[in-house]
Formats: sequence, C-alpha cells, structure tokens
Amino acid sequence: MIGAAAAAFVLTACEGTGLSTNQAYGAGGGALAGAALGTLAGGDDGRNAAIGAAVGALAGGAVGTYMDRQERALRERTANSQIQVERQGDQIALTMPSNSSVNFTVNSAELQSSAYGPLNEIAGVLQEYPSTRVDVVGHASADGPDDYNMRLSEQRANTVANYFVSRGVEAVRISAYGRGETQPIASNDTQAGRAANRRVEVLLTPVTTS
Repeated sequence: MIGAAAAAFVLTACEGTGLSTNQAYGAGGGALAGAALGTLAGGDDGRNAAIGAAVGALAGGAVGTYMDRQERALRERTANSQIQVERQGDQIALTMPSNSSVNFTVNSAELQSSAYGPLNEIAGVLQEYPSTRVDVVGHASADGPDDYNMRLSEQRANTVANYFVSRGVEAVRISAYGRGETQPIASNDTQAGRAANRRVEVLLTPVTTS
C-alpha cells in the first residue's frame, strides 16, 4: 500500500478555557502520532473506505502528482499571507507565526475575524482536492493544569474542524483531536517556546486504493 502523505497546517494559539470534548467528524477517531515536522502522520481509522466511497480514492501512481498540485495550490492561495509553506518529501507544512492573523485570544477557542480569509483559502483547496483526509489536532503549552490544557486543545481543534465543514468540506473527511501539552515542539521554559506550542495542526493525507 502507498505510504501516507501528510500535510500540516499549524495555527498558533494562546491558552484559555475550553469545555468541549474530543469530537470526530469522520468515520472514527484513529490515533495520530506526531509533533515536529517529519513525524506527523495519520493512521487509517476507517475513513479511507468512507471517503473513497463518497468522493473516490487515488491510484498509487497518482499520489505524488496529486500532492504536488495540492502544494502548488496552497502556495498560490497563501502567497499574500504570513503562512509559511514547507515541503519535506510527501509532507507539506503550512505554519502561521505567532503574529499572524490566524490565532486564538487568551481565554477563548473562538476564531477571530482576521482568521477567516486564510482559513477560507485552505478550505477552498481542500474542496478542490477531495481525496484527502483532514485530521485537525489541537495542542497547548504547559501553562495550567494538564486536564485544562487537554480540554482547551480539543475545543480549538473542533473550532477549526467546524469552520472547514461550514465552508463546504465534507464532514466524513474530517476528524478533530486534542493532544493537550503532550507534544511540544519547543521548550515550555520560555515565553517564545510556549507560544510555539500553542497551535492547531491540520494533517492532510491522500486516500489511496490498496
């Protein structure tokens, strides 16, 4: 079987309250592994068959071209934003720095109006490339209790997942997860490190035939 090709869209966030529970929009809540670029991956949680039936799956030889085109589309749509696009093999990482327009304010999991434009562009690309699974993963810094940060990360992931669905991305393709403070990408001992750890990642994996 073709290996999973993943993309990560990273949104910075600030700590706040969150009461929602982990929510899966697709056919199941499979485990996700990953923190830094290069280890992000999504296991098949049953959505491959559901998505394949709904929108079609890719033949193995088409995956590379599919990801290339998706990367180009993402670069074009985000060219005038602060989103940083990086490609590593079949992975793509779209990263929003802490001063970007896509972030969460303190004590909130609600998107600010400045986030709508960039997220609309991403959602548009997702609609154009329907044979892609979308895993939205929320993360938090080590500020506050562990359970508090877990709820917060879940609510922020759900916020982004809900927004994509509202923009026409098929719900069967999307799952949302919270990882709390368990997968830092920087040291929690500094303010800059904690800011980097407050983020939401959107992992894109092409759906392939066996």
